[in-house]
Amino acid sequence: MKKKFLFSTIVIIGLSHLLTAGLPPVFGPEYEGKTQKDELTRVYITPQRIVWKTDDKLVKNDEILLRRGNSQAELTGRAACSMINTDIDTASIILDYGKEIHGGLQLVLGSSSRRQPSLVRIRFGESVGECSSQTLNSEWKVGYSTDDHAKRDIIMEVPRDGLIEIGNTGFRFVRIDLLQPNTTIRLREARAILRYRDIPYLGSFNSSDERLNQIWLTGAYTVHFNMQEYLWDGIKRDRVIWLGDMHPEVATIMAVFGDNNIVPETLDLACEQFPLPQWMNGMSAYSLWYLIIQHDWYRHSGDMEFLNKHKNYILGLIDLIDSKIKEDGSEELSGFRFLDWPSTPNQEGVEAGFRALIVWAMNDAEKLCRVLGETEYARKSKACADRMNLKIKDHNHLKQAASLMAIAGILDAEKASEDVVSVGGSQGFSTFYGYYMLQAQALAGQYQTAMDIIREYWGGMLDMGATTFWEDFNMEWLENAARLDEVTPSGKKDIHGDFGAFCYPGYRHSFCHGWSSGPTAWMTEHILGVKILEPGCKILKIEPYLGDLDWVEGTFPTPYGVVEIKHFIDNNGKINSTIKAPKGIKIIK
Repeated sequence: MKKKFLFSTIVIIGLSHLLTAGLPPVFGPEYEGKTQKDELTRVYITPQRIVWKTDDKLVKNDEILLRRGNSQAELTGRAACSMINTDIDTASIILDYGKEIHGGLQLVLGSSSRRQPSLVRIRFGESVGECSSQTLNSEWKVGYSTDDHAKRDIIMEVPRDGLIEIGNTGFRFVRIDLLQPNTTIRLREARAILRYRDIPYLGSFNSSDERLNQIWLTGAYTVHFNMQEYLWDGIKRDRVIWLGDMHPEVATIMAVFGDNNIVPETLDLACEQFPLPQWMNGMSAYSLWYLIIQHDWYRHSGDMEFLNKHKNYILGLIDLIDSKIKEDGSEELSGFRFLDWPSTPNQEGVEAGFRALIVWAMNDAEKLCRVLGETEYARKSKACADRMNLKIKDHNHLKQAASLMAIAGILDAEKASEDVVSVGGSQGFSTFYGYYMLQAQALAGQYQTAMDIIREYWGGMLDMGATTFWEDFNMEWLENAARLDEVTPSGKKDIHGDFGAFCYPGYRHSFCHGWSSGPTAWMTEHILGVKILEPGCKILKIEPYLGDLDWVEGTFPTPYGVVEIKHFIDNNGKINSTIKAPKGIKIIK
């Protein structure tokens, strides 16, 4: 009896790690080290509406698809959505799930007119136009889709009286086409599989302007759905780690989700993928962003253990950068000289902005080295910035360049904003570098101008039906364009398929790109007024700028807990504030 008890105890202990991964006890020790629990949650979403179908003769009882399902096939005669092909006509339907999501599709089917499985075509789309488009993977063209990074156009067999799941991509719409002639299938359910990281929105923002509220939340939602196994930039395309693109995302994560492990885990993997002397993502600019992210993350988290973990990489990267900057201020940092895509035609401006990015990164590297106790490397980082400042190039009226130069402290912020960044309002803004343009305006004290541009530019995407922010956007696209959630009428432009350039022409353009979330972080920092003065958020300065708002309230996550903030304009035009902070945080007003 004693031996039997001992054996049972050993088995239970030996399987404990497997049970935490969700495996039943029949899985033995041979699975040790070969299982991993999925960090993400699955939720099924019923379609919100039928966007379009061929006609009532070919697609019948489609309203059934709008009812809540149970994922259970059944051998009953209950009504289902019938899709009926004739010898010449094809049954098709487009479903709208209401919001951009990441995941796939679950189909529950009843009987069919065939003894064998029936053939259907499934097309996922971030817009109505995309889910009806043709796929062209050999090249990128306006008006066509691609299956780059995630399969969105799939021909598959579906069972009779059964269930099948398919897809792993970013989408809001699904089109289903029955392909074989003289065939009928009965579709009981067509639910989206939402796959996401189930975490609370610790940060919040609410004000007297509902448009700003929606922009803040949309930016948060955009980043949330890129927080998959690691931090991506896009859920349809760019489902990989891009260090530069991460910076606005990390700023948004700090404002909304706090110290989420996805940031350090993503930085860990990036260093593994691109060991020195490689540049991050093959671009020297993205290694510069790595240093800036490390600085910002330490300021918020105060995580000295993580900073020490990356110490050797940080010092090695400083050595690499130092070796590329000459005494006269010229530099030889190799790789694609990249700021963002819309800036690339202005090469003179890109050079000025790139040099400013080096200065910004080395200023942050100096601060990191002082925290790490590496005084020699702190001096080396400062010397790099000083040498770069021996040759300050002209921004050539590029908003991206002027913004970086203002942030790096090599161009007066008021001059940068008045002469370049604020000229023409949102004209020349971009989704990625728009964050730095807003930051340059804040440095110049142009908060109201920045708020107006946020309403116009990011709000312009909302006006076109966006539920997440896009890879790129240009205000000129709005002229005579149809919303993304409708079939484009004759004579109108398709806001998705008819626009886009560089690597994102037409439907290849991502409509959920994390680098576009900058206004969320900006509004928390400048309207709600939260500024970190000491690492780990030990000291916060609350300095709000309400502009034309009557009031604003919100929360800000810190390692000590959530700070609650309320501001309102009194009858004398002054800001009155109420702030509740957890123990361990000092608030300066």
